[in-house]
Amino acid sequence: MNDSRKVCFNTAKRIVVKIGSGVLSEEDGLNLKAIRSISGQVCDLVDKKLEVIVISSGAMASGIKKVGLSRRPDEIPKRQAVAAVGQAGLIMEYEKAFARYNKTVAQILLTGDDLSNRKRYLNARNTIYTLLSWQVIPIINENDTVVVEEIKFGDNDNLAAMIALLMNADILINLTDIDGLYNKDPRKNLDAELISLVSVIKKSIEKFASDIPGALGTGGMLSKIKAAKKATAAGIPMVIANGKREDILTKLFSGKEHGTFFVPKKEKLASRKRWIAFSSKPEGSIVINDGTAAAILKRGKSLLPGGIISVEGNFSVGAPVKFKKHDDKILGTGLVNYSSADICKIMGLKSNQIKNCLGQKPYDEVIHRDNLVVI
Repeated sequence: MNDSRKVCFNTAKRIVVKIGSGVLSEEDGLNLKAIRSISGQVCDLVDKKLEVIVISSGAMASGIKKVGLSRRPDEIPKRQAVAAVGQAGLIMEYEKAFARYNKTVAQILLTGDDLSNRKRYLNARNTIYTLLSWQVIPIINENDTVVVEEIKFGDNDNLAAMIALLMNADILINLTDIDGLYNKDPRKNLDAELISLVSVIKKSIEKFASDIPGALGTGGMLSKIKAAKKATAAGIPMVIANGKREDILTKLFSGKEHGTFFVPKKEKLASRKRWIAFSSKPEGSIVINDGTAAAILKRGKSLLPGGIISVEGNFSVGAPVKFKKHDDKILGTGLVNYSSADICKIMGLKSNQIKNCLGQKPYDEVIHRDNLVVI
């Protein structure tokens, strides 16, 4: 067994388990057998004093059957209505499944706005912490009933990664309907080979993933790779495994090498920096020169006004803003000490010239290193 994988599973205390539509759906609605099996395995982990957070798809599959439709509707209001009906049925099945093991569940529905807003982000985190301390299993889904494009997570793969970051999880397990990441679509190519370990997510890895679409749900393999990029960049390992395999969670934690393991960066990002990098919504961009880019990337420096070439967008003090090179390559995100209007006035200047320009100098840095994350 790979040493990184072994260490991660042996030391994990807080786990996020994402269960995809391909695992939870059948032709006539929810796959109740899968719900009961995975719920039992989660309870085994909880009984071993591990904390488990479940990200669950399946509301649409449940709702379609209850409403009596033959397929997923195209119109957004109808989809949201179906999801509303289905979410009630989905959580009811989880309640029944977990009750067999004397465990309590809690339903949490989130939108992207809930995590991009710092106050709501912290409130969500505190709520989930409280549930875990009570040994209640949080079951989280996107709030499809009210969500619009601007505040969507995009898919539950991304939501799972965001929750793993929110809760500083030790591992993210993404359960889908195939065994992991292959070098080509295994449903079409008999010679497709499973990639058991990914140390660095290169463009070639994304190319493999883009060729393997999802049969159900909103995400395919590519969305899982994007989720893995976020998680591993923050120091959290991720596994893609087949949720239809019998006792898959039990096997993973007993040392069986199933699925594809994504190796995390050695150091975890601090909570505040995880929010800046992955949950906040940038309101603009700052373009910097090559020398400043090197100082930030290689020497861990703050962003000073002298290295700024231009400013894009309108934003106020404290806003999350991307910083990038002149070739549009995004380097990271940070919280600015000056508004876009003031940055336009001081860009290119030395820090000791700021006061003469603006009449005051609250900060030397446009973005302090403590509020800056290189992505």
